[in-house]
Amino acid sequence: MPFYAIDGIVPVVHPSAYVHPTAVLIGDVIVGPNCYVGPGASLRGDFGRLVLEEGANIQDNCTMHGFPGTDTVIEVDGHVGHGAVLHGCRVGRGALVGMNSVVMDGAVVGERAMVAACAFVKAGQEVPARSLAAGIPAKILRELTEQEIAWKEAGTRDYQNLTLRSARSMVEVRPLTEMEDGRPRYSGGEAKPKKAGG
Repeated sequence: MPFYAIDGIVPVVHPSAYVHPTAVLIGDVIVGPNCYVGPGASLRGDFGRLVLEEGANIQDNCTMHGFPGTDTVIEVDGHVGHGAVLHGCRVGRGALVGMNSVVMDGAVVGERAMVAACAFVKAGQEVPARSLAAGIPAKILRELTEQEIAWKEAGTRDYQNLTLRSARSMVEVRPLTEMEDGRPRYSGGEAKPKKAGG
């Protein structure tokens, strides 16, 4: 698993977190309890400090980085979608940053706020708590509904469960040459064999 120290600073990963073997953690990176770091994620703590607080996730092909002396933080239950870039910013408690979004230096995504997919949150911008931001540059569109917040919280719980599933069962294998009969399908909880005709 690619963990690298730089200038004697070693990444920290809580034993209950899951970091995929293809993710890269360099230097001043702190991954808290029950966090998930996806395949191909790059967390470069070679200048600023990078922090994932409890229950946060940063998904595949995401990048975290920051300028010297800065902290880039994903707070408790923060959720960062595939391919997003976080640079010197703060993602608030229970907030979501959508796929392929960019959140720049000094920006703050407020508690339980959402940044839509492919948005650009410019340096120093604040996304208020429980708000939706979208566009290039991102604009505050409206307050989130209770249903949207519940949807996000359910998705974060799925990733917290994925942390447990990955730690328990993910192993490197050789692929099969053809699909087997009764191939299992994940349907929440454990993978289950597909029922005939189902």
